[in-house]
Amino acid sequence: MKVFNKFGLFIIFYTILFNQSYAQSFPDSEKLSQYIDAARITWKVPGLSVGIIYRDSIVLLKGYGEREIESGLAVDENTLFAVASNTKSFTTTALGMLVDEGKLNWDDPVNKYLPWFKLYDPYVTMNFTIRDLLCHRSGLGTFSGDLIWYGSSHSREEIVTRAQFLEPKQGFRAGYGYSNIMYLAAGLVIEAVTGKSWDVFISERILIPLEMTNTNTSTLSLDQHGNTAMPHNDTEEKVIAISYLNWDNIAPAGSINSTSADMLKWIGFQLHKGDYKGQQLIKEKTLNELWTPQTVQKVSAFSERTWPSTHFKSYGLGWSMMDYHGKKIISHSGGYDGMISYSAFVPEAKLGFVILTNKNSGLYLPLAYKIFDTFLSSDTTDWSSYFYELTTKNEEASKKEKMELADAQIKNTTPTLPLIDYCGIYSCKKYGEVKIELIKNQLFIQFVQTPIFYSPLKHWHYNTFSIKFPDVPSLPSGKVAFIVGMDNKVEKLLIDVPNPDFDFTELDLIKIE
Repeated sequence: MKVFNKFGLFIIFYTILFNQSYAQSFPDSEKLSQYIDAARITWKVPGLSVGIIYRDSIVLLKGYGEREIESGLAVDENTLFAVASNTKSFTTTALGMLVDEGKLNWDDPVNKYLPWFKLYDPYVTMNFTIRDLLCHRSGLGTFSGDLIWYGSSHSREEIVTRAQFLEPKQGFRAGYGYSNIMYLAAGLVIEAVTGKSWDVFISERILIPLEMTNTNTSTLSLDQHGNTAMPHNDTEEKVIAISYLNWDNIAPAGSINSTSADMLKWIGFQLHKGDYKGQQLIKEKTLNELWTPQTVQKVSAFSERTWPSTHFKSYGLGWSMMDYHGKKIISHSGGYDGMISYSAFVPEAKLGFVILTNKNSGLYLPLAYKIFDTFLSSDTTDWSSYFYELTTKNEEASKKEKMELADAQIKNTTPTLPLIDYCGIYSCKKYGEVKIELIKNQLFIQFVQTPIFYSPLKHWHYNTFSIKFPDVPSLPSGKVAFIVGMDNKVEKLLIDVPNPDFDFTELDLIKIE
């Protein structure tokens, strides 16, 4: 009886252990789905789509909310979203395919393929490699030069050509500075090597073989009356839908539009190390190079406190890397006007997922950590509530700063000069031209190469005016200052629109007429 009892207890214990292990391996997807939708509502995101693949099984693939606010049109797994900088991993994979074919090497100088390529220093120009293009170590600051391409009429080649006038913020290869323009240059390398545009090469070598039939590389290919999510932004009063902005001139850095169903094929392709349905599209060795740290990123004090199991962060080639719950996480986020996305996979756990949202919102971050925790640990932290509270506090602090700025205004001043004297053309080698004109006793500013950057200038104090671009609701109001010389004539124009994406202070606008 004792032997039987021990054996019986063993069977019971084994059964319980097996069931617990199975439950942990295959979490309750419905419970997770309910969490995702509840978080969406809390964060006031009109719609999102999520796909999760685990051990070769799709455990969640679903849309939530609406494609456009108050439209009643439901988001599903085939709803198109802009995935923005998730595009970068497609560009590096395309280059990896050319490496496999012996058509280029990661450490080839860019000048070998783009003889006209030039940066801020002759040494940097001569020694800048394809690898340097892809791992954000150019020496430029994060997002430096993005005003050259954003909404502008500049061509792809013109944008890269103007990058030579950007000033470095640190030494060449000395640290991390996220650069969209360097990825644009990488796309032009593909064109130089293959004789095909980046768009065609991506379609032929990646999208078609992976059967990503709903994915495209341009907003011009979107049917905005079809199953397409619309971008949204917060205003002071409510959430509003905004128009798509064409990103064709920066395409290799961020122009792909896709669905959660299609993006799961892309993530599955990564988890299968370059194999799709028995076809090896890229060598496993080459993919490993993309997933290898190239540029070290700092783990902030906030991250150390919030996620103590994260010990490193880095950028590879088109992918970010970190550790979490003892596993290597490979991921990338994407920020488009009115849409934020995130894709990630964990090779050791055979886990991958994508989150697509149609609002400028940080919701993707708590959802990503909730998914990681659900599949990699027993952690039950409510990240949505945690980050929503932090976001609310930050918004309150931002409002306080605006009030303090308003208090800094010197009342009852007038412009130094007649308004007509501020008018004219102001030029900057980095960007192009800005025009100031007087219409019915009101000054207006127009970025000549960027039609959406148009605003009335309202007098603030002395020679400083306030600016707010109505066609770009994601940008806050800012200031324009006219610098008047000793001869009482305007010499230059300074612009500051405080935001995390575009550095208007980079523009050195000299009055030329």
